Amino acid sequence: MPLYEHVMIARQDLSNAQAEGLIEHFGTVLADNGGKLVDSEYWGVKTMAYKINKNRKGHYAFLKTDAPAGAVQEMERLMRLHDDVMRVLTIKVDEHEEGPSVQMQKRDEREGRRERR
Repeated sequence: MPLYEHVMIARQDLSNAQAEGLIEHFGTVLADNGGKLVDSEYWGVKTMAYKINKNRKGHYAFLKTDAPAGAVQEMERLMRLHDDVMRVLTIKVDEHEEGPSVQMQKRDEREGRRERR
């Protein structure tokens, strides 16, 4: 099956648990349609470059999936219809990178710098 990576931005007024619940919800949508959620990362609340629906910040999540095209289309359709999801970006990749994403690596490096001081 094809491999995909998704970045999702949810509304800023959600709690962390609700934002992570969205990841689980869309993972089950994929599973119901014959795909699987390989890995997911919750990146936290980040400031956006421009306002989306009058929001300056949003909960960012990163999903790695292994699913047929129909399952990905259904997940994207449900994401567009969901009131809490503001934006979704889906990219087809040849293979998933091992380990944490670049966003999580940057966070780990910053935490390491604080400990040295």
